[in-house]
Parts: sequence; C-alpha cells; structure tokens
Amino acid sequence: MKIPIFQIKVNEGRREVNPEAVHELSDSITKVGLLNPITVDLDYTLIAGLHRLEAVKLLGWEEIECNVSSLDGIQAELAEIDENFIRRNLSAMEYDDLLLRRKEIYEILHPETRQGKRNGQTSKTDTGSVLGTKSFSQDTAEKLGVTPRTVERKVQIAKNLTPEVKGIVDQHRIGFRNALKLSRLAPDQQEEAADQLVSGTIKSVDEYHPVPVEPEATETPQEPEPPAPPKVPEPASAPVGGCPSIQELAADLKNPDKDRRCTPDSFLVTFSYFLQRFCQSMENYTGPEYDAVLPVLTRDHLEQIHQKVRLVHEALDEMYHKIERMAQHEAT
Repeated sequence: MKIPIFQIKVNEGRREVNPEAVHELSDSITKVGLLNPITVDLDYTLIAGLHRLEAVKLLGWEEIECNVSSLDGIQAELAEIDENFIRRNLSAMEYDDLLLRRKEIYEILHPETRQGKRNGQTSKTDTGSVLGTKSFSQDTAEKLGVTPRTVERKVQIAKNLTPEVKGIVDQHRIGFRNALKLSRLAPDQQEEAADQLVSGTIKSVDEYHPVPVEPEATETPQEPEPPAPPKVPEPASAPVGGCPSIQELAADLKNPDKDRRCTPDSFLVTFSYFLQRFCQSMENYTGPEYDAVLPVLTRDHLEQIHQKVRLVHEALDEMYHKIERMAQHEAT
C-alpha cells in the first residue's frame, strides 16, 4: 500500500544515511522505479528502508509503497538490524556494534539462550522445554553465512573496545585479528597499543609490551642518617633518581663493562613486570567464549583448576616469605 511520506516516522538513534548511496538509489529509482517497498509498523514508524525513503524524498515524491508489518518495539529493531547486515558499506566496527545490539535483543526475545543454558537447552530445574531454540551465535551465523566462533569474537570486539579505539580501528582499518587482541587488553592499554600499530612501531598486538609505570616519589619524614657502611663498588646498573626502566636494564645487560649484579630497584622492576604480565594474561579468559563454558564445568574440572591455582599461590607465597626472611636476616 502507498503511504504519504509525511506520515512516516523515523526514530532517533538510527544509523546516519550515506549521501552517496542515497544519490545512487535516486538515479536507479528514476530509471527502473522503486523495486522494493520500505517496511513500516502499524504506527507507520520506519522499520527498514531509510535510504530508499531519503532517495524518493530527493526525487520529490509525496507517497511511497510500503509493507506494513505487525512487528513492533525490539522485534522491529531486530528486523532493521538484519536488513542493515545486507548492506555492503558497513565499516568493521559498525558491523560488530550491530552484532552486539542484535545479541542484546535476541536474548531479550529468547531469554532461555542466555549464558548458562548451552545450545538453547534447559537445565533439570527449568519448567519448560526450549529444545530447538538456537543460541544467538548459531542463529546469527546461519543468517550471515559465517561460523558461530566468528560471531562470538566480533561481539567480544564490540563489547570490550573503548569508543576511542573503535574509531582508530575503523579509521586505519586495523585487521580483525589485531582488533580482537586489542579487545583483550585493559582499557588504558588499548589506545597505546593501537597507536603503536598505526605508527608501525609494532606489526601485531603480540609485540606490544606496556612500560611499567614508575611510582611517584613521596616525601617521608627525615630520620637520622645511620653510620656510613664500608664503601663497596657501586653496581653500574644502579639507578640515579628512581627505578630503572626495562629499556635501561636491557642496555645495561648489553654493555660488557657494566656490573652484572642485581640491585633492589632492578629486582623490583623486573618482578613487578612479571606480575603485571601475569595479570594481563588472565584477562584473556574473560571473553564470551569462556563465559559460555564456565557454567558447565564439572566438579572434577573445578578441582583440577583449584589445584593449579593453589600451586601458583603457594609459589608466590613461598617467594614472598623467602624475601621477607632474608630481608629480616640482613637487618639483624
């Protein structure tokens, strides 16, 4: 049916139109007419076809052929998202952001597919059967012709990247693999790593190593100076005015004339760097692919994990107590 264009409402927050695409459509419509009607809901709110609508406005049309759908609310938004996937001029981050929004809507419409109910099947305590309900990643993968794994990773990128880094990824066309690795970094490290990729300092996020932040100097109460100890040769790698950086320590190691002895400050820097990298590695296990697995781990799995965590804890605890014992011994 044809509807007057002035009666069609366009909700705020929709994607902006591409002027070039609008002009191309208007030229095509002038030659062959409007081949595909736009879609509106019962209140004449646009569901799909914004570029077609803008194209006929450009041509001065007063009414347009429409399909009136009974879909409303989030169902209409889901239909609009699915149509947008067909378009070829979506940027990588626009595509991933649409996937993330589709996941949110899909799980509202199908709450049984949320985390903890694998492959759309109920647990023993659920009252209704939802066998046959596809998970978000399965449903989306079939519609887009990709693998569920690809869908999950793209959602992870859209969910975890900061807005600033999303802009860098799109502007400089950073590839999928590096975008995924950026999404696994802490927010305060993503932009630094992305900038290094753009500048060519690194070729892959795997090469990114954050520089440890040196603690700010704080004033301490003045205490009487102890008697000066006998003079010993000062290690050449000892810092002047603060802890040495990793780069300075590396330079010391390459210098054949430098003293190779470890200093308290160099030990603190290297040990802190090791712990920082360990904590960053733990963030690799926070993505959606692991969120789907954790709820179905068995008791045996949990016991094995607990044993390994305990070993790590004991190793760190033993290291600390060794440091403490030797420091106290030296003090006496």
